[in-house]
Amino acid sequence: MRIAVSILDSSLSPDYLSQIMKMKFPVTIFCGMLLFMCSLLGNAVDMAQDSLKVKSEWLKQTLLCLQNDTQTEGCLTVLANHDQVQQNIRGNKLLRIVDKEYKNGLFCHAVSKILVTLPSPGKKFSAVVGIDNNSDTRSGRGSVIFSVTAGEKTLFKSGVMRVETPGIPVEIDLDGAMSFIMEVGDAGDGIGWDQSDWVEAKVVLANGRELWLGDLPLATSASQQLPFSFKYGEADSQTFLRSWNLNTESRKLDSDRIQHRFVWTDPKSGLEVRCVAVEYLKFPTVEWTLYFRNTGTEDTPILSKIKALDTKFPRGRPGYQVLHYFEGGFSGPHAYRPLEAALSKDSSNQSFNGGGRGSDRYLPYFNLEYGEGGVIFAIGWPGQWLAELTDAQNWEQRVTCGQELTHFLLHPGEEVRSPLIAMQFWKGGDWIDAQNVWRRWMITHNMPTQNGKPLKPQNAGCSSHLFNEMINANEENQIQFVTRHVSEGLKIDYWWMDAGWYLNNGRWDNTGTWEVDTKRFPRGLRAISDVAHSKGVKTIVWFEPERVTPGTWLWDKHPEWLLGKDQKNRLLDLGNKEAWKWLVDHIDRIITEQGIDLYRQDFNINPLGIWRSCDAPDRQGITEIHYNEGYLAYWDELRRRHPGMLIDSCSSGGRRNDLETLRRSVPLLRSDDIGEPVNEQCHTYGLAFWVPYWGTGAPTVPYQFRSCMGWHMTIGPDARRKDENYAEAVRLVTQWREVAENYTGDYYPLTEYSLSERAWMGFQFNRPELGEGMILAYRRPYSPETEKFLKLRGLDPSAKYEFKDADTGKTAVSNGKDLMTQGFHIESTQAPQAVLITYKRIGK
Repeated sequence: MRIAVSILDSSLSPDYLSQIMKMKFPVTIFCGMLLFMCSLLGNAVDMAQDSLKVKSEWLKQTLLCLQNDTQTEGCLTVLANHDQVQQNIRGNKLLRIVDKEYKNGLFCHAVSKILVTLPSPGKKFSAVVGIDNNSDTRSGRGSVIFSVTAGEKTLFKSGVMRVETPGIPVEIDLDGAMSFIMEVGDAGDGIGWDQSDWVEAKVVLANGRELWLGDLPLATSASQQLPFSFKYGEADSQTFLRSWNLNTESRKLDSDRIQHRFVWTDPKSGLEVRCVAVEYLKFPTVEWTLYFRNTGTEDTPILSKIKALDTKFPRGRPGYQVLHYFEGGFSGPHAYRPLEAALSKDSSNQSFNGGGRGSDRYLPYFNLEYGEGGVIFAIGWPGQWLAELTDAQNWEQRVTCGQELTHFLLHPGEEVRSPLIAMQFWKGGDWIDAQNVWRRWMITHNMPTQNGKPLKPQNAGCSSHLFNEMINANEENQIQFVTRHVSEGLKIDYWWMDAGWYLNNGRWDNTGTWEVDTKRFPRGLRAISDVAHSKGVKTIVWFEPERVTPGTWLWDKHPEWLLGKDQKNRLLDLGNKEAWKWLVDHIDRIITEQGIDLYRQDFNINPLGIWRSCDAPDRQGITEIHYNEGYLAYWDELRRRHPGMLIDSCSSGGRRNDLETLRRSVPLLRSDDIGEPVNEQCHTYGLAFWVPYWGTGAPTVPYQFRSCMGWHMTIGPDARRKDENYAEAVRLVTQWREVAENYTGDYYPLTEYSLSERAWMGFQFNRPELGEGMILAYRRPYSPETEKFLKLRGLDPSAKYEFKDADTGKTAVSNGKDLMTQGFHIESTQAPQAVLITYKRIGK
């Protein structure tokens, strides 16, 4: 794959965002909005300003418009139309039906669909409809059918109308409707140029106020349309939701965030739809989650096809968009592989899913590049999500995301939620610059902190690879390892005890009895924790509470708490209140009693089939929703009870690292595919675009160790061996600690992505605020090249930088401009070899 380092050719992708900026809504630039980017160089400040403007405009034209214009004026939303809907004119001519001209109305081109949203209940709608007849002779070939609907009720439908058909008067009783749909359909006889008019179109409200449709605010479907959708019964939310009672509220969460809350209530069924959105003031980012609650006394109609994101983005004319997406965290060399797809107008359909666990098949993170910018969209859902990109009319790309299967009724008092959606707009720079804004947002607003402080780089010691996980481990050898590591000068922050410490049948995957095996650990894990704590080392302990297998306490004592009928693996139902409470209290007790400092949770089965097997036909998707609500609430409660404790997210490696999960945890093992240097390099290459904090296991061999390096490291010298090379382990860990803070910086790939053992791979982590960073370059085993020039990014072109080789100590000085245009020269004397270079700005 060729990594793009410049925007698409402007001749192929014109800036349609600039057209959005010219619309009627004023642009608000928030105070202090440049703080998070002020230290970046080049065009970064302009990029920050432009990106924030685009975000602000998009919000005003979608969610925030509910707080003002539609409540006071009403509005027209164009859901479909060939080309532009025009108000009170056609080009530079008056509207004309047969031989009569009109000064007021709407000019449309079938197939046309317009949503009319009223500020208060409507009483009457009137208009005259017909084919537009002007001097353009092509209009004479039109044939259309006009119709008006409100909710599921058709209020008016014409017969086939042609250019010679006289205008037909329309008089409709709206009966208090808050919205209705006006459509012009193709008559189906193959005759084109269906240019049509709604003239003298007027609504009389129940309070007597008159609204002329030709004077209402007009928006295309890419704006002033709710950025989500669902079906309620057979009706589409975009057509009825604005007719429901609406309450809105905005409040400042802190100096960086505003929460916007929108609550719609169906006066008939009592269904409450709540959208809770958060606007980030210093980032071009907005997020939201939907909630559905039955406040009535009976079951609701069926809710289905819930799309937490349903919106459209400009394609460009002519031109194409580029979608950047990534494979998931499965075990294999291709994990986190970056991919891209060019979306032409004739080939724009793409579909992705999470594979049952939130980041299994694909990562739930996407960057859609168009014009001189684009949009990042992410899905926070630890279950089965679906993202689809489909072609839309008027040079737009439709994007929908949500839980893959939703088709259910809600019982009285029941509430469910949708996946979280986060969107980050960007304009200027390139897509990699946008990814670094995303990384900064992740660090600032999403990554867990420890006791309120940002996370530091951390190193863990582990012996699981030597003792069949913990099956052959015991109190004596665990204390032996901790003690020797410390005595040899190997600084570890945590001692990691993985699967198998509990009562089991001789297999670590026999999970469901969460009690310490006192035959191997007679004083519990507490004895090991106490020794570790006395030496300044904390403990990590592995759990897999969701999977339950035969012969365990949960399997035998509480089968009513389990989901599924498989005879080998079932799920503890986290949507069951009794099971959830038992789990919280039980694990909380173990953490406290055993002195555990970091809770590691794994999940080694795909739950999707089990979830779906438990759903009735009118409750499809419900088990998955309540299960994942319980999963997130479980972690929230553990963190509340243990505020200084980190949680490690693991799901057969990196298969459940969606945004909601990463807000509560850190992935200390990014993939179960560990130890192969080329694979590890490629995992870093892809994952670093999206997830700043991750870890993996590393052998104490320089090439392999540096291929694995990240914000967290796990290392495993064999403390039983007298000849174990602790000196090398100490050297590598010491070097890593000296440079690890650079992983908090901006990330730039410096070579193409490749799994070839004949290639070089390199990346750069840059902290422009400090003028510091590092380069990691890997000459692979069969690469014939002994040197490489790597063009750096994010530097000050007018500054000088001093570079230092971590192995030889040699230094060199060069200026930023040459480093970014000609490149930094790296030599390799052997293959394979991992070169670690640090740099710092030393002046102009």
